Amino acid sequence: MRPDVTTLRGSIVPMITPFTEDGDIDDGALRDLIDRAIDAGSHGISVTGTTGEPSALTLEEREHVMEVGAKAVDGRVPFVPGTGTNNLDETIRLTRTAETLRADAALVIVPYYSKPSQEGLYRYFAAVADATELPIVIYNIPGRTAVNMAPQTMARLRRDRPQIVGVKESNTDFEHASKVLYECGRDFLVFSGIELLCYPMLAIGGAGHVSATANLLPAEVARLFDLVAEGKWEDALDLHYELLPLNEALFLETNPGPLKWVLGRLGIAPPHLRPPLAEPAPDTRRRLEEVLARYGLGDGS
Repeated sequence: MRPDVTTLRGSIVPMITPFTEDGDIDDGALRDLIDRAIDAGSHGISVTGTTGEPSALTLEEREHVMEVGAKAVDGRVPFVPGTGTNNLDETIRLTRTAETLRADAALVIVPYYSKPSQEGLYRYFAAVADATELPIVIYNIPGRTAVNMAPQTMARLRRDRPQIVGVKESNTDFEHASKVLYECGRDFLVFSGIELLCYPMLAIGGAGHVSATANLLPAEVARLFDLVAEGKWEDALDLHYELLPLNEALFLETNPGPLKWVLGRLGIAPPHLRPPLAEPAPDTRRRLEEVLARYGLGDGS
């Protein structure tokens, strides 16, 4: 029996993990960001995904961030923490923690670095699914994991493990997304993890998007989904192109470097990163300032 995930739609914000200047997790800043996103109309919250710098956190810190996030969300919108690692036991531990925190689903990244085969990916996700009753959204991001989960592998997992309910596709091969929906069924929840593909993903039947830009402009990113849901495709297309320069600028360097710098520049959240990430280069900062000025943010100086 498949779990009920009817509310798992729209703009799910992949929160940054705010740090103090000393590198500690800033719980208060995280709570404020979550409140800001929900108040702006976001449809869900995720923590400890790529934008949350999970590889710079210990397992205990990841569990702490998930707990702070769950309490801050407090059932107002779906909560979908990232629980994946490249170690099966650790992934199961984090996913079970998410289940204990009454998360609505877990976002589990395709294991990175080891470059498993499709059979290896199948067995890994089957084992995670067998260890929990929590709905699982696969996180397919081949640019960071060095392996791409094939649509046929996803379809096999969906058939065999009903709690595998969807995928976040951070995949620039847009043909791939159509093949996922074809192989897995059009009720499979496919979320765009590529900012410039949020609108196109909705057009082919996607369930929404997990866009880092929503940390900065949560209302606008949520409205993109809302407009489509209301059948206002032309207005949504206009918004897609309105957001395009900012979506590009926030990825001039590795996410979340530019995003955190912008949030700090605007006084929204601390800009601090953990190594090996570093603040954007001076030229990148100048380009970010120029783009912010186009949106009436900052002074462009």
